[in-house]
Formats: sequence, C-alpha cells, structure tokens
Amino acid sequence: MKKVLKILGIVVLVLVVLLTVFFAYAQYKNWQALNTPILTDDYYNSFAETFPAGGKLEALYAGKGSYEVEHLEYKSNNKSIGTIRIYYPAELRTSGRQYPLVMVVNGSNTPAKIYLPFFQRLASWGFVVVGTDDPQAGTGETTSITLDFVLNESEIADQIDRDNIGIIGYSQGGAGALGAATKYESSYLYKAIFTGSAAYPFLAQNMGWGYDIAKINVPYFMTAATGKSDDLGVTDTNAEFGGVAPLASLVEIFGNMTDDVLKVRARVTGAEHEQMQARTEGYMTAWMLYHLQGDQGAGKVFLGENAEILSNSNWQDIEKNG
Repeated sequence: MKKVLKILGIVVLVLVVLLTVFFAYAQYKNWQALNTPILTDDYYNSFAETFPAGGKLEALYAGKGSYEVEHLEYKSNNKSIGTIRIYYPAELRTSGRQYPLVMVVNGSNTPAKIYLPFFQRLASWGFVVVGTDDPQAGTGETTSITLDFVLNESEIADQIDRDNIGIIGYSQGGAGALGAATKYESSYLYKAIFTGSAAYPFLAQNMGWGYDIAKINVPYFMTAATGKSDDLGVTDTNAEFGGVAPLASLVEIFGNMTDDVLKVRARVTGAEHEQMQARTEGYMTAWMLYHLQGDQGAGKVFLGENAEILSNSNWQDIEKNG
C-alpha cells in the first residue's frame, strides 16, 4: 500500500511540474506576443514599392506624408491602458495651429507598442495619432478614457482641433471603435470612423463588445476581407458564427445606418483577416484626410461615379451613398 501511495505521489508531483511548466510557457508566449514588434522601424521605407496599390491615390496615401513626426508617452493609472502613446507633427510645438486627432483602437492582443511605425506614418500626414497598450480594447471604454486624457491633461491638448476627431480600429478594435463612438459621454466628438474587419454585431455581442450601429451618425467607411477568416459563407450570420466580418453583416450595417451621412462599404479582394491593416492603409488615410482635413483630392477616392475605389481591382462588393 505504501508503495502504491508513493507511486501515486510521484505521478501527482510529475503532473504538477508538467502543468507548471505548461502554464509558465503559455504565459511566456503571451508575454512575447504582447512585446514583440510586428512592424519594424523601416517598414514603410519600401512599403510604397511593395504595397499592391490598384490606383494612383491608393498608392499615394499608403505612403508617408510630408510631416516630420515626434511622440509623447504617458503612463496611465488604468492598468488595461498601460501606456498612452501620442504621435504628432513636429511643427505642432511651434506652428500655433491646431491639428486633427485620430484615435486608434487595438485589435486583439495587439498593443500599440508592437506596431508603432503605423502611428508614425499616419502622423506624417498631419494628424495627432493616439493609441494605448490595451490588448483587449473591444468595449471602447479605454479609448474613451484615453481621449479624455489627451484632450484635457496632455501637454499638447491646446494644439488639438476638437472639431476634427476621427477613430479607426481593426478586428476587435473595430468593435471598440464603434463602441467608443456610440456609448460614452465623449462619443459625440467623433467626426469620422474607419474600421477594418470589425467584429460583426453577432460576434461582438457574444464577446462582450456589443455596439448599436443605428447610433452611428457620422461618416463611416467599413471594410472587410474576402477570405474565409472574415466570411465563412454561412446562411444566417445572426444565428451562427459567420467569420469575423462577413459580407452579409456589412450589407446589414450599411442598410441600418442613416443616409444623412456619407457611408461606404467595401471588401479587399483576395485578403485574409490578418492582412487588413496593410491592405487598407491607403484608403483609410484618404478617408481621414477628407473628413478631418478637408482634403478634396483624398475625397476623389470615394465621391461620385468616377471614385477611384470603384475601378480599383483591389476592392469589391462596394456600396456607397455619395
């Protein structure tokens, strides 16, 4: 009997050790994912050459702008937020001007610190660009908290044009962007929204990131990928999981939005979910330039029967009301 108990004790001990090693390894892998850059510092130096642009405007706006860029960092008291990261045109400090603001909502397990060149590139087009290290930003709450801080407590608060604030998000961050723009006291401040493969309403609701698309009353450019990661081709996407952002959900969202604002829906041809940030860079930038800076050249991407997006082979399933 003692021998049996001894063997059982050894087995239990081995299992405990194995479980400890497994959980330690899992924690390490999670830490590694949250701290390993997915974009290198020189990522955009050759991006214009490698980006598969399907139009002159898409190629132009996927590249870098003309502004030199500086940045600030603030440690937040909110543990989920971690660090607030602000990129802005260097001339902001001396120009006496105010600059439009773009809030960026992270995708799942994608804190701002691992894709900072994205922020720097967008800021080079004349925006103040703000993100956080929240790896689970789907409710939009931490984005709302961060916006309040930037507008009221940051050292560049007076240089921000409060009449021109936009918000963008990818995947879980898309749901977070829609939430931030509809559920909080500061939601009325947003003038334009862009999402890349935002978690569609059925998925978002089940994940605790629910949003009410009927409350979106500002220009909205919604995009998704054509691959199975975004669209599984199920019959009823409101009854079963249809992918992250199925076409049926974009059609439904577009139809439920007010016609009083410009709205555009489109899918990136041949793309999968994880490619959406890179594949939408150009037109996302154009959307913000048009709505927040009044750039009429950028507006040619979306407006009228000759809009570039309509003849761009990179895009399909397009519907717009302007």
